[in-house]
Amino acid sequence: MECGNCLANPPKHSGIVAATLYNDASRNLVLSFKHGRRIALARLLGRLMATKLPDPGGDRPLIVPVPLHRWRLWQRGFNQSALLAQELGGRGKGDVAVDVLVRLKATPMLGGMRRQARQRALHGAIAVRPQRHRLIKGRNILLVDDVLTSGATTNACVAALLKAGAASVRICCFARVLEEALAGQNLDASLSSDDENITPGITRIPGAT
Repeated sequence: MECGNCLANPPKHSGIVAATLYNDASRNLVLSFKHGRRIALARLLGRLMATKLPDPGGDRPLIVPVPLHRWRLWQRGFNQSALLAQELGGRGKGDVAVDVLVRLKATPMLGGMRRQARQRALHGAIAVRPQRHRLIKGRNILLVDDVLTSGATTNACVAALLKAGAASVRICCFARVLEEALAGQNLDASLSSDDENITPGITRIPGAT
């Protein structure tokens, strides 16, 4: 089923698979995993994501995580999307390549930005590593992230992958933010950002970075 936004503005990706919606329960898991440094949760989140994916059979996709900028990776110590990608690979959902995409420049927090401002912030920020072009050419890609909100960062990744010759790109995330699903919950959609700088609701968690 296609959402209204996809019907009005057809995306370049080939679909989105989410283990769950972004709500109180999934928010707590994401914050504990990414900002609480409970990396063992990657196994649980990856398993839940894998249940939503079909058996690839002989046409195994290439599993590619959304990249972190090197400074963010240095601060956090791990790329949460890469851990989830490895979990999916371990469960037979495709072949993992964690170094296909590179974030060439740090981006500001995207929460609260308008669409054009997000696009400007991400312009030229994400690319396929030159030595990986041959690997992805003609392949179906499964792009992995932990939380998907506006789609600005994943769209930049999709564009880079297709430009480099990928046959298709499907997105797989643990939690997807839908503003209508936040109604009635104590969550602020205006704080949402789909890049690594901020997780929706993080400012409400003492000590979170």
